[in-house]
This record gives sequence, C-alpha cells and structure tokens, in this order.
Amino acid sequence: MTKWVYSFGAGHKEGRADMRDLLGGKGANLAEMASIGLPVPPGFTISTEVCTAFYDNKKQYPDDLKGQVEAALKVIEKAVGLKFDDKSHPLLVSVRSGARVSMPGMMDTVLNLGLNDATVEGLGKAADDPRFAWDSYRRFIQMYGSVVLGVDHHRFEELIEHTKLDAGVIEDTALTETHWRQVVEGYKDLVHQETGKPFPQQPHEQLWGAIGAVFGSWMNPRAITYRRLHDIPAEWGTAVNVQAMVFGNMGDDCATGVCFTRDPSTGENMFYGEYLVNAQGEDVVAGIRTPQPLSSSVAKPGEIPLEQAMPEAYRELMAVRGKLETHYKDMQDIEFTVQQNKLYMLQTRNGKRTAAASLRMAVEMARDGLIDEAEAVMRVNPSSLDQLLHPMLDPKAPRTLLGKGLPASPGAASGVVVFSSDEAESRTAKGESVILVRIETSPEDIHGMHAAQGILTTRGGMTSHAAVVARGMGRPCVAGAGGISVDYNTQVLAAGGKQVRAGEVITLDGATGEVFVGSVAMIEPAVSGDFGTLMAWADKHRRMGVRANAETPMDAETARKFGAEGIGLCRTEHMFFDPERILAVRQMIISDSESGRRTALSRLLPFQREDFRQLFTIMAGLPVTIRLLDPPLHEFLPHADQEMQEVADSLGTDIATIRQRADELAEANPMLGHRGCRLGVSYPEIYEMQARAIFEGAIAVAKEMGKAPHPEIMIPLVGMKKELEITRAQVDKIAAEVFAEAGSKIEYSVGTMIELPRAVLLADQIAGAADFFSFGTNDLTQTVFGLSRDDAGKFLPHYVEAGILPKDPFVSIDVDGVGAMVRIGVEKGRAAKNDLKLGICGEHGGDPASILFCEQVGLDYVSCSPFRVPVARLAAAQAALGAAADRTA
Repeated sequence: MTKWVYSFGAGHKEGRADMRDLLGGKGANLAEMASIGLPVPPGFTISTEVCTAFYDNKKQYPDDLKGQVEAALKVIEKAVGLKFDDKSHPLLVSVRSGARVSMPGMMDTVLNLGLNDATVEGLGKAADDPRFAWDSYRRFIQMYGSVVLGVDHHRFEELIEHTKLDAGVIEDTALTETHWRQVVEGYKDLVHQETGKPFPQQPHEQLWGAIGAVFGSWMNPRAITYRRLHDIPAEWGTAVNVQAMVFGNMGDDCATGVCFTRDPSTGENMFYGEYLVNAQGEDVVAGIRTPQPLSSSVAKPGEIPLEQAMPEAYRELMAVRGKLETHYKDMQDIEFTVQQNKLYMLQTRNGKRTAAASLRMAVEMARDGLIDEAEAVMRVNPSSLDQLLHPMLDPKAPRTLLGKGLPASPGAASGVVVFSSDEAESRTAKGESVILVRIETSPEDIHGMHAAQGILTTRGGMTSHAAVVARGMGRPCVAGAGGISVDYNTQVLAAGGKQVRAGEVITLDGATGEVFVGSVAMIEPAVSGDFGTLMAWADKHRRMGVRANAETPMDAETARKFGAEGIGLCRTEHMFFDPERILAVRQMIISDSESGRRTALSRLLPFQREDFRQLFTIMAGLPVTIRLLDPPLHEFLPHADQEMQEVADSLGTDIATIRQRADELAEANPMLGHRGCRLGVSYPEIYEMQARAIFEGAIAVAKEMGKAPHPEIMIPLVGMKKELEITRAQVDKIAAEVFAEAGSKIEYSVGTMIELPRAVLLADQIAGAADFFSFGTNDLTQTVFGLSRDDAGKFLPHYVEAGILPKDPFVSIDVDGVGAMVRIGVEKGRAAKNDLKLGICGEHGGDPASILFCEQVGLDYVSCSPFRVPVARLAAAQAALGAAADRTA
C-alpha cells in the first residue's frame, strides 16, 4: 500500500527535513522541528504525490487516502486529549499548503476547522471564554467561506466593519461575545445567500472541503503566476498539512508572530520580527492591526515588545532561534503562537531576503564557521545581484517628502502612480515605469507587484505580504505608510496637504521608508566589501571565464569594474552610427564603385582605429573579441525624405540617387539577407578596413603600454567553410601588411559566430578554418525556431503561460532545441580541433540557467552585458560546484 500520509509530533518521526520533495517545505520542517525537540503541535502531512494524483485523475483522491487520514487524525486526538467533532472538548485543526519551495501567500489556509454551532459552545466552556470561541468561529467561517466556498473575502469584512461602526469601536479585539455571535449569524446568512446552501456543520465534511481547496489552490491564478516568475514546475505539486490548533487569540496572555533569525533586509545578525497580542497568524501578515516588535532594543516609544510583554516566551523563542539557525545553517523565517504564555512553533523555513542581506549572511556565516566558502557561494541567487548593481537615490538631490512608512525592502524606484495590479501590468507592457500603490496587497496582486518598479502600501508591517513578496522579488517597498491616505475611487494619494494623482510620478526609498513627490536623481551604488569577498570566493570555484559584451569605453570600464576577463562581443556596427562617421558610412553605401567605397572607408579608418585603441587600453592584456560588420547596409540609410535630402546635400548628390540606392538594398527579410560574412564576400574592402583598424590600434596600445592586447576577430553568420576561408584570408592579408609597416607583430585569432543550423551541423568542417567559435544564441534561437525576435513578443508570453514553452527562449536558452544545436556544435568542433576555444555571446550569457547549460556542455567562457558580469561570475561558480557535486555523488 502506498503511503500518502506522514504524522509528526507527539513522538512520531515519519518525516525529515530532506523529504521536502515529498512532504513540501512546511511539512518536512514541521517534522524536523518536532524531531529536534521543539514545541510543535502534532499533525500530519498529505504528500505532494497526492496532489499530482489529484490532478492526473480528474481531482479524484487515491482510494486508500481517506483511511490513512482518519488514522492520522486519531493520532492527533490521542496526543492532545481532544476529539474531532466532540461537543464538549473539540479538537480543532489548521489546514495549510506547503510546496517544496516557499510560495508566501500564494496558496490557501484554513484555521479553526472543526467548529460548528455545537462545538463552538463546548470550546467556549472548555476555555472558560465564550468570546474567544465565537471569535474563532467567525474566523473559521470567513476563511472557509472564502477559500473553500468561493465567497468574496470583502463581503465578510464589510459585515465586521458595520458591526464595529454600530458598536463604536475601532479594533476587532474590542468586540464582545454578543457582537461575534451576531457576526457569525450574518456570516452564515451570507454563505447561504451566495452558495444556496447552509454553512457545512459536519467537521469531517469541512476537513475534506479544506483539503480539496488547498490542492485546488495549487492551480489558482496567483500561484500559477508566482511559479512562472520563479521557475517552479507545476508538476511538483503541494502537500497539505493538518495540525492541531493552538490559539493566540484567547486573551492577553496569548499572541502570534512572525520572526526571522536575522534581519532579512540588511542581513544583520539580530532577531527580527513582529507579534500581536490576542491574535491569530493571519492578523499579523494582513496588516489590519499594527504589530509590535519582538526585542526591546528596537522598540520605539509607545511600543511594547514581546521581550517585555511575555519575557518567558521571549527567552524560549530566543533559544529556538539559536537552535534552528545552527541546525539549518541558514536564516530562518519562523511562525509562532503563544497560548496562555506557552510557546508553540508553527513553521520554519529558509527566509526570503534581499540581495544585500543574502550577501552579508553568506559571508558572515562562512566567516563564523557555520558554512564553508563553497556553500556561501551557493547561497546567493545570482540574479538577485542586479539589486546591488543599479542606482540608488543621490543624497544631494533635491526632493519633496510626501510621507514615510516602513523600509520593507531596500532599493529606490521612481514611476507613475497606479492603484491596481492590472494597470501596473498593462502600463509596464507599454514601457512605462510604475509604482503600485495599495492600501494593502494581497496574493492576487502578485502580477502587479512583479510588473511595478516599486510598491507602496499604507497598511502592514515588515512581515506583511507586500514586504515579504517585494523582498523576494528584489522590488523596493515602503509598507505601513499610515500617514498617507489612499482613495481608490478618486485615484489619489495624499499626505500633509499634498496630493498625487494616478499617472503622476513618485519616488520610493526602500532603505529609509520615505516617499517623495516627483522623481529624485539617482547615483551608482557603492559595491560593498562583502560583495568583493563573495566574488573572490566564486572566482576560486568557477571554471568558465566571464567576458562582457561592450563596444564603448564606458561599457568596457564598467565591465572591468565588475570583474570581466575581456570582451566577448564588440559589435562594430554600433560604432558606425556615431554622428561624426555616419555620413562616411552612407557615402560608402551609395557608392557604385569599389574605389568610391574605399575612399569613404578611408575616412572611417581613423575613427575605428581609435575605437579599438580605447577598448584595448581598458582591457590591457585581455582578449577582445571583435565582430566585423554584421547588419545589412540598408539599416544605415535614412528613411524619411528630410533625412534623405540632408544626406544627398552632404554627399553632393540628389535625393533620387539616395532613394534608388535604398530601394536597391531593401530586403524582404533582412535577418536572413545580405548581412554578416556575406557583406565581407561581396565587399571585401569593408572587412579589410576594419581589420586594419584593429591591428593598427592593437600595435599602438602594445607600444604604449608594453602589454600587447589579443584581438579575436569574429566573422559573423558563417554557414559554409568557404565563407570563413575567404574572409579569414582578407584578415590575414591585412595583418601581414600592418605588421610589415609597423615592424612588429601581435598574436591574434580569427573565428566565427555560430548562429545558423548549417554551421552547427558542419561545425567539424568550419573548425578547420577557425581558431574559436562563439555561439550567437540570439540569432541561433531565431534560426532554430524560425522566429523573429522582434515579432515573437506578441505571442511568446501566451506560449509560456499555456505551457507550450517553459520560458521565453530569448531570455533563457531552449535546452532541448537550441541547446541541442550548441551541443552538436561543441562536439563536432572539438572533434575536428581539440583546442578550439568555445564561448557564448548572446543574451543568454548573463542568464544563470543558460550558464548552467554552458558549464554542462564544456564552453570555455560566457559573455554578457557589463552589469550582468557579477551575475555570470557567481552563476558560473555555482554551475561548477554543482557539476563537481554531481561527479562525487
């Protein structure tokens, strides 16, 4: 018989932390906490395999699941001395989701399950607190009604708000037993009205309804969006955790809270978190009441920290903090409840953190001996480094303060104000930068939060939904800005007499919690010492080199600052568009004779030589891969009549001549037209001028610096060996001429960009004429798929959403198709020439998943945009460490 259900707590040890694939992160960690002696209420986990079976079998459960659940429920009853559906001493349970990776707020939870019109009376008598019992019952109906029965959550909230208005109170905690009885009756009427059925009174029916809802929530829109954003496969499924309830809402000696063993925003080694007296867990993250800090050291005037309110529970929590971090060797995100001064642990998981915090924690934990350097390298998400490498607010810039909230997620962002997630997504799709402004975010806002540059909420604390999700996404977030009012109807936010309307710009400083009217100037960030330390550790472990795609001195200097080991792609056509040289380019294009073209190219030569001299100087002694002219010539010609007339006047000709030449060069499909090496074959003088500029610039730098650069001259779009032989001969001829003229030589290489399927399939032949291959995966993706990158954006997002493609193949390499082509090219190229240097220079060179693939196929280096160089260095190290682990496994 297949085992579907695993018990934990009360002496049962059926699960472990390393069973997260089967039990989900929450279930595995509950079992682990129980096994190391922490106070965990007993419960059981229904495995992720049931979720998979649930969807594979049209939402039908395995036949023997019910019996296993009933048996596990009896284990809980025995452990706590209570019975499910007992009218005097009822057992209540929570039902929670738990995927193998944390997905905060994306799936559903039901608390206080087991209450009905009879058991609520028994609970009140057993606890000697009827108000607590009816408060718990209204919570259960609200959660169950929303999660399981599909009644709009806000309909329930409206009833509570009306009750508070009638009672003249502000806080939920001020409502009496009588009030909650009234609310419960209103809730039941609402459920009957909305569903056509009375609220279910049978606890076993309630339990299976909740289990089904949690499994069902795996496929809700927000969970699907979250999985897509974080590359979580749908087939992983979620587990369901059923656990005996403990109550933080029984009075002033009860509380519930969320905490982190270190500061998730900065990484500082301090206990960080919030709690609420007389509350349940949802109250803390919902932001309806203002939570209090845990520690006296961070408490502000008027705040009552847990350390003061419940000193014994706080001391026990501090001990748990140390035990968990030592056990898991990572920062933990903990949920806890205090029931009548007794501490219970409800969850632990590796906490979401900002890039800066991740970096600091990894380095400090390694220095403290908790982990080693290799593990520290593996701890930091390479993509998150982007957060550290982009601008922050200029401290000298003028600014107008609108208001202030909590610095929930660091970083700075400016954008136009939008009040809905749908609008955030639509405006971002049009190229606008937006700030999502909400009273409070909910899991349904996940798509808008991802689209926005930053998030502002007027409710919620440092552990609210907005704060946790923003930190995980690397979005700046200011939360709990209570001094700012938001009016969805008028689309206005206001504070201190100032108003900002939808569509107007604000700036957030997630490091200070400040909100400013208008945009504020930004500056480049200072890279911290921890950053340099981790990068040095990464460099010790990576095998592949990391270069940058750069053609301007600024890009090259940025790349060197971030540790690039050369240039892997210099796109020379970008240099041609400079206003000082575009006329010479156009003169060359419209000329109808070789001599005319050479005359125009001679005017370009000094510019190109200086371009390369600057790059060689910045990259002193490092390889610089220069791609000779690639785009079709018509791209350099003007299209508007006014521009054509200006070119005609400057070149001493008429507009008809310019238009005729443009018509002659026009192509129906330029991507597959007269471009790349085909230009070099048709117009050898173009590549000869570029080769001369490269060699003259390189020799000049060698003489100036005493350190010769190493140009790697790359011929684009080769599909036949003969193309490379012809164009290589042009380069070698010019090299010989320049070396003879200068009386000195330098080392250089000639290779090709592999971006056509034919080049891949005949890579063994082409390797005979090449010193290196660089896989141009942008065009290789286009030619393998038969896609136009410029046009595919109209439908590729739908393909990803529909599961036709796992990711946009222009963002992360298509391993099955394009990757297979790269693998063939590697194998054939190296079979023909064992020492053939192999690299990648498409946009995939900065994508961690693509870099992992590059390590697996044995490329020598990756090349990416300058700001992605640290990302690539870290990803390459992680790929090498992963490969080493696989070899020793």
